[in-house]
Amino acid sequence: MTGKRILVGEIGRPHGVRGLVKLRSFTADPAAIADYGPLTNEDGTRRYDLILLAEGLARVEGVADRDAAARLTGTRLYAERDRLPPPEEEEYYLADLIGLRAETEAGGSLGIIHAVEDHGAGAFLVLEGPPERLLPFTRAVVPVVDLAGGRVVVVPPEEIVVPPGSEDAA
Repeated sequence: MTGKRILVGEIGRPHGVRGLVKLRSFTADPAAIADYGPLTNEDGTRRYDLILLAEGLARVEGVADRDAAARLTGTRLYAERDRLPPPEEEEYYLADLIGLRAETEAGGSLGIIHAVEDHGAGAFLVLEGPPERLLPFTRAVVPVVDLAGGRVVVVPPEEIVVPPGSEDAA
């Protein structure tokens, strides 16, 4: 997993006139986000060194005024995977799920996990399409995560339409 980058935070709106920014941290300990640096943007072309001033407030090295801070609003911050602590048992970095096969309990194929999204009400898996399908990432729907085997076992809720034939083992 070396070289894989993990989303650890996002720069929010400016705070004041001296280049400070609101910072949304996705790390277990919000203050630890600066420990995983250097952080980069999504495509890895820009580096950000953060100085945390208070919870949710930071200075970005090289940003000295409100206009420069405003241009960073919405920038997603990524850390190299090998700089992050290993997940506990039964925990996963959501990025580790991308690319896994989604299978029924009988071994039928439901597709590949294309993305994992979380908009605040819990994570859901995005299975590639067509049609693209969304599955809640809960133990009831995804009882087995087998990273070594490259798959997850899915028990689709009744609302999810399962393609014909996927109930049978592939």
